[in-house]
Amino acid sequence: MTDLALPSAGSAADVQAARPHSRLSLSRVGVTGVERFMRLGPPGAEGPHPATIECSVDLGPDQRGAHMSRFDEAIEEAIGETALRGSMAAETLAATIAERVRERQGSRLAEVSVSARVPRLREAPVSGTVSQSVYTLLGAAAASEIRTRRMTGVSAQGITACPCGQAMAADDARERLAAEGFDSDEIERVLACVPIATHNQRGVGTLWIGVPEGTERASVDPQLLLEIVEESMSSEIYELLKRPDEAYVVEKAHRRPRFVEDCVREMVRMSVERLAHLGERAFVSARQENLETIHQHNVAAERHGLLGQLAGELSGAPGSGTGPTRAQWLSGD
Repeated sequence: MTDLALPSAGSAADVQAARPHSRLSLSRVGVTGVERFMRLGPPGAEGPHPATIECSVDLGPDQRGAHMSRFDEAIEEAIGETALRGSMAAETLAATIAERVRERQGSRLAEVSVSARVPRLREAPVSGTVSQSVYTLLGAAAASEIRTRRMTGVSAQGITACPCGQAMAADDARERLAAEGFDSDEIERVLACVPIATHNQRGVGTLWIGVPEGTERASVDPQLLLEIVEESMSSEIYELLKRPDEAYVVEKAHRRPRFVEDCVREMVRMSVERLAHLGERAFVSARQENLETIHQHNVAAERHGLLGQLAGELSGAPGSGTGPTRAQWLSGD
């Protein structure tokens, strides 16, 4: 058993800087679950909002531990800057912390992620009734000696209607209507008028966009990403619905049945169409998880890639379905 001896009483030695007994590099060392209230978002954003921060660095084989207080110092200084500015983009906060942490820890790479729960007011689709809903604003950054990369993201909920269950229900309805004497044209007219039943899921869509350092017009509007995520599902959802609103949402969802895979493809397609100005080297990461209602498990799908690569696939170019992951793109691998 390795003897990890403690320093003697009264010692002021820098224990973290000592050589470890097992000379191994570590991929990540840092702090997680740091909770703060701050103003995040575009200029004039309301708040403060509850946010969670994670921060880490790589650690070399000759250093026993990172100096954990230096993570907290960098976080507090960056949060202080947001107070002076009034608000700060989540990815800008992440980049500011990452750069300071990397310098203070003397590390090769520092990575930071920020997530904040942000409220917004929404009008119900028919009655116009106003209620508050909440989505997650995301930011991430990685700082090295030569560059800092950052990402903007959002995560939001919606509803999906299963196409497979709906197709089976439609086939069953055709047989029953035929048995009642309806001809084929009448059956198709009925099915076109009446939404077909299927099972539903509440889905969680997450979309990240990364813009290479030095790119002009590099800002990404989180509200645009939020629109893309919600539009990718069968229907958006609301906290407060009157009866006409509920009927509207249910029918809309059943008129637009979507698999979890469909949601990811729609997020990517809309990102290519609406974010082309960011350039071919911009990064896209789309993920959808559906909380199943007829199973105990959930289902998920995702796709990562560069905007130019994804645009090419959508235009018919051969594609492998692979691309750099978020961690790979941020670190520049």
